[in-house]
Amino acid sequence: MKRNTLTTVLMLLGATMLQAQPRYDMQHINREQLDRGVVAIRSGNQVMVSWRTLTSDAVGQPFDVYRNGQKLNSKPLRQGGTFFVDEAPLTADATYEVRGGGKNGCYQLRADAPDGYLPIKLQKPADGVTPDGRTFGYTANDASVGDVDADGQYEILLKWDPTNAHDNAHDGYTGSTLLDCYRLDGTLLWRIDLGINIRSGAHYTPFIFYDLDGDGRAELMVRTSDGTRDGVGRVIGDANADYRHRAPADAENPKPEGEWVKYNKQGRPKTGRILTGNEYITVFDGLTGKALATKPYVPARGNLSDWGDNYANRSDRMLAAVGYLDGKHASAIFCRGYYTRTVLAAWDWDGHELKQHWVFDTNNEGVGKDGKPLHSYAGQGNHNLRVADVDGDGCDEITYGSMAVDHDGRGLYNTGMGHGDALHLMAFDPKSTELQVWDCHENRRDGSDFRNARTGEVIFKIPSANDVGRCMAADIDPTNPGLEMWSTDSHGIRNMKGEVLYTAEDPDDPQHKQHLKLGGRHLSVNFGIWWDGDLLRELLDHETVSKYDWQNHTIADVTKFEGVVFNNWTKSNPCLSADILGDWREEVIARTPDSSELRIFVSPIPTAYRINCLMEDIPYRLSTAAQNVGYNQPSEPGFYLGPDETVQPFLK
Repeated sequence: MKRNTLTTVLMLLGATMLQAQPRYDMQHINREQLDRGVVAIRSGNQVMVSWRTLTSDAVGQPFDVYRNGQKLNSKPLRQGGTFFVDEAPLTADATYEVRGGGKNGCYQLRADAPDGYLPIKLQKPADGVTPDGRTFGYTANDASVGDVDADGQYEILLKWDPTNAHDNAHDGYTGSTLLDCYRLDGTLLWRIDLGINIRSGAHYTPFIFYDLDGDGRAELMVRTSDGTRDGVGRVIGDANADYRHRAPADAENPKPEGEWVKYNKQGRPKTGRILTGNEYITVFDGLTGKALATKPYVPARGNLSDWGDNYANRSDRMLAAVGYLDGKHASAIFCRGYYTRTVLAAWDWDGHELKQHWVFDTNNEGVGKDGKPLHSYAGQGNHNLRVADVDGDGCDEITYGSMAVDHDGRGLYNTGMGHGDALHLMAFDPKSTELQVWDCHENRRDGSDFRNARTGEVIFKIPSANDVGRCMAADIDPTNPGLEMWSTDSHGIRNMKGEVLYTAEDPDDPQHKQHLKLGGRHLSVNFGIWWDGDLLRELLDHETVSKYDWQNHTIADVTKFEGVVFNNWTKSNPCLSADILGDWREEVIARTPDSSELRIFVSPIPTAYRINCLMEDIPYRLSTAAQNVGYNQPSEPGFYLGPDETVQPFLK
């Protein structure tokens, strides 16, 4: 079997990645400088020590592991994963140190450390009361990571959602969205209150936590309004402004069910919505939370009906991302609209001034690079987006659902397949120099499509009369070349040619509560995760890591995360899942049910593979930065990572 042969090859190479289409100038691009990322966790009576392989490390770089100054390995660790098992019982606090590669690192493990995860105590916000007298609390929601002090270690940016947060389709008051920054030891650095004039919900407050000016320290950019309070207590704009809509008295009272149709024809309920008022884009210092610069948000909401309705549903559909539009400096991209009019505005922060880079607007005259008029690009966006260099020019493009925008702000291509809920952009084919896109659509026509990420050329499409609400892609079968893909109406697992590798139990009706049913279990269409140490990707959903058994066509649980819950209802997302510590496997950050604590789960399973830190891959890092946006999507690299034999060292 090819995996057995491959193990020896990979241990000699020290990496498992084929450089695909992205061609970044890694010598000049501004990116964070990570440390060794040493982490130690208790696993039963043993301690698992893991650390990063960095792109600066030589192939076969030797490492030594120490506990309280005592060397644990008998000879240098040159091959296999950067993972060490200390079998001695942990009876007292211990400091684990990893030496090698010019970057040593250490981690202190307490004697009373929990099994399998790192705990971070949270300072939960106090409850609040809305103008209509209803009490709300707070839950820890989406998170991101960034290095705020240039020490090579990540801090966590955490969004607090009020319990009365709303989808745009629903009226009602919401509490304020809060943003906290924590060190991994639980130290709260600052809290930002976005205020009553930024409504709370999945689509209102995408944020970018990234080093935007190239000084090695992450900044925060997010949409703000009058009344936003920064991390040092200063208020942006008018502290007394209140733009929340208060409906007429008759609209405040419950109506008999039969009257709602008549009422909706007159206009949807608008209580608590933000229909008017100032909006800004603000950059905050990552270390202090201090507001550094504020500009008017682009585009302004203007006339609500221009976006498709008059109650701020479609006008307040926001997305955000970060990308290297000039091939060197990181630009933040903040967006408005995807059902009808669509606007993307790119911003640059140089440490002193916030400047607009370009604006793409489907209301403008002109055509895209594909010759199609800009107005045809309207209505093509998803609840998420992807950023990567898809055309090999060293600069990033934005894949915005069914269309793409080039690094210079011009339309790149438009498939015309419209809005969707999930989107994956990766190197599906290890033998190709191109990136590909797997996308799904809700128009009850186009179903899901697999296409070239550079040209938009459709490789295959699976039409559907259903709203195909979820799709997923990962290498889960080593006998099939490249990645596999599936959706809630793909009738089974597909290969890169569109052929069915294994059929759903009911191919005529495969939709089972947004899952594909195979072998008596639901095959998750949510997140992928590298967890168990082999090169296949596992699946992450509802606090569980599961694995597709390609030999028996069944699904088995690998790990169940106890004592935590995932977020966003049916979406079931962790706060964050990405390669933020230790070796190349991905960690899971999740909250306890009462939101008193975050838990960072680290894989306790040894791995034979030595792979560079995934966060050093630009598309993977950019997708991690945008994981909080809209309907969360998993972090995905710009190279093929899997068991196929066509592997080469990555960034070596």
